[in-house]
Amino acid sequence: MPLDADLLLDRRRLKRRLSLWRALAVVAIAAAAVVVTWQPELRAAITGSAGPHLARLSLQGFIGDDRKLLEALDRARRDASVRGVIIAIDSPGGSVAGGEGLHRALTRIAADKPVVAVMGGTAASAGYMVAVPAARIFAREATVTGSIGVILQSFEASDLMARLGVRAETVASGTFKDQPSPFRPLTDEGRAELNRVVLDLHDQFIRMVATGRRLEPLHVRALADGRVFTGREAIGLGLIDAIGGEPEAREWLAAERNVPATLPVRDVETRSFTERTFGAVFGAFTKGLVNEWVGVDRVRALWQP
Repeated sequence: MPLDADLLLDRRRLKRRLSLWRALAVVAIAAAAVVVTWQPELRAAITGSAGPHLARLSLQGFIGDDRKLLEALDRARRDASVRGVIIAIDSPGGSVAGGEGLHRALTRIAADKPVVAVMGGTAASAGYMVAVPAARIFAREATVTGSIGVILQSFEASDLMARLGVRAETVASGTFKDQPSPFRPLTDEGRAELNRVVLDLHDQFIRMVATGRRLEPLHVRALADGRVFTGREAIGLGLIDAIGGEPEAREWLAAERNVPATLPVRDVETRSFTERTFGAVFGAFTKGLVNEWVGVDRVRALWQP
């Protein structure tokens, strides 16, 4: 009998705790709804838009094929509140397909809205490819850019395998299916086929630059041997337009494209609507709890030595 009574008491305690947490959840949802209704910044974080603004696309590191990013750029193109796009680049390059995808997406945007590119420390290879749809390209004097070219690399370890007494057996459907291979040297025929592919990709890159920069293809081809240039050199070669950063890009947009310099800049958002909603609501609700129940000053004091 005492055991049954203890179990009953435990169940009642558990129910009370569950009821408390449910009540708190209802209060949190209601509070979040009020915050969303009355705070424009939070509405902007959820909807991805809050009146006229500039979109900033930040590209750092390796440039690959990113479906979510391409979808976000397409949304920006269709969003009437986006008055223009700033491409902020600090990348040594990436895959040809990744650069091509972004190049096409930015070209579509540039047909409807002003696009400017701002290069950081490095904007080379695919990092330069994504800049050429812009109406104006800015770079630092020390920016490393250019590297207009395509590279395909592999390794070959047949000598090492022979020393170890290891031999690879290959069954391929065609002469070129296993080329390049780490298990045997590249044949002359295989090298010629791979060179054909690299040269075709190279020609595509040259056409992108010639079209985007309004340069003669022969001029671009003379520069497209993989060399890199400083930003200062790139001006004279026609690869960029001016020395500067985002402030200079904003000034140019205001003077040449009638885009007010006072417009806010919002980063291109790749998260889904659900992710933005829950992230923004949770962040705002948590911040509200900290401010109301603990106090900003007390929170700061907790972290002071």
